[in-house]
Amino acid sequence: MKNVLIAMSGGVDSAVAALLLKNQGYSVGGVTMKVWSDKKDVSDSDKTPDGNCLDAMKIAELLGFEHHIVSFGEIFRRNVVNKFLKDYANGSTPNPCVECNKTIKFGALYDCAAALGYDAFATGHYARIEKNANGDFLLRKAKDENKDQTYFLWAIKKEILPSVLFPLGEYSKAQIRELAFENGFFNADRSDSQDICFIKDGDYAKFITERSSKKFNQGDFVDIHGNVLGKHSGIINYTIGQRKGLGIAFGVPMFVGGKDAYKNTVTLCSDAQLYKDTLTASDINILVDESFEKPLRLQAKIRYRHSPATATVVKTDTDTLSVKFDLPQRAIAPGQSLVLYDGDTVVGGGIIR
Repeated sequence: MKNVLIAMSGGVDSAVAALLLKNQGYSVGGVTMKVWSDKKDVSDSDKTPDGNCLDAMKIAELLGFEHHIVSFGEIFRRNVVNKFLKDYANGSTPNPCVECNKTIKFGALYDCAAALGYDAFATGHYARIEKNANGDFLLRKAKDENKDQTYFLWAIKKEILPSVLFPLGEYSKAQIRELAFENGFFNADRSDSQDICFIKDGDYAKFITERSSKKFNQGDFVDIHGNVLGKHSGIINYTIGQRKGLGIAFGVPMFVGGKDAYKNTVTLCSDAQLYKDTLTASDINILVDESFEKPLRLQAKIRYRHSPATATVVKTDTDTLSVKFDLPQRAIAPGQSLVLYDGDTVVGGGIIR
């Protein structure tokens, strides 16, 4: 029987994941991270329980296993928050959840599990890990594709897959809530957490302005030929594909097609001009034993809610993928993740450039 450390946020998903592991015969321990506070910086030495820790501790007590608290404030600020600020300031559209999974949950916290003497590490993500006929461990989509979270997991290391468990991968969200109610969990009807934990109100521009040393001044709106169309209020206020909130009327629908931090310009275009059939991705991570010596036909996602699109993928050097879609895709945004699938198996991914 393996002893498993499960990451617990205080929410319903990780609570039921712990229950499922217990029911499967695992010896379970829980751990909750302290990484961020709106009121003060989280110290790496601060193990004082906050609200999330207290809720997780209640579940651990109910299920009868030990619970740990760890603080990763410094590494979280450096690798997740500060990277988010830098990328946005440089005109990209980053996905901090991907970076958090890579460096914090399946980095520092995974290492913590090993240091505490656990054989395996689990989370409440909706995903699956399965062993194929060759003995390889593969990251696969959750059975409930509406909740599938593999898009955020592509950057974790291939070598840790044999010791990672995703107990929720075979379940729907409705089933998880039902199990929570059946077992008397106080958080059974708690709403899902938001995507970015450190921006509570969803106001990215305000968060960046308050925490960045860089000033985001007005600049020019330009068309695809470089002609000046008007003034924008700072590049952090715009995302690729945006139509509303431009602050200027053109008589015809116009969309954000690009941002240039060096020139401090925002390029506007028609909806048709948002569609492109190629992209390049770097900082790649491959999760299967594919050589990529020849072009591969795969399905590619360019954002979380994007339907996978068939594409031809070529590895052009050690850390770069070139992607050619069969059909043009709308609003490909630099900084977002490219995630590649072969059916329900995650082949790997990279950062769109």
